Amino acid sequence: MRDPLDWTKARRKLSLASAEAGYPEELAEMLAKHLRNPRAMERMAAYLSGVRPKSMEMIADELVAITSDAETWRKKKESREAQAGYSAWLSSDLRYRGGEEDE
Repeated sequence: MRDPLDWTKARRKLSLASAEAGYPEELAEMLAKHLRNPRAMERMAAYLSGVRPKSMEMIADELVAITSDAETWRKKKESREAQAGYSAWLSSDLRYRGGEEDE
């Protein structure tokens, strides 16, 4: 987990990028709630600063893309962790003893 200071910095960066792009503070607050992590907030801030979207629809599309990418990454990480656990079990003595440890 990232440092709480990272969250504060990312949220501030998102608010600043939103304001510079001409959008209200409420938009930045809504985006931060939906993005839910500093990396996603920083990605949206970069989008707002670099692209300067002309409509809320463009921002909404980017929000969907970012959250979709984050969900895909989370599922991939979860799958890798499950596979690592399964692989460890396959190579352990527990597999051959029916899953019970000797006491």
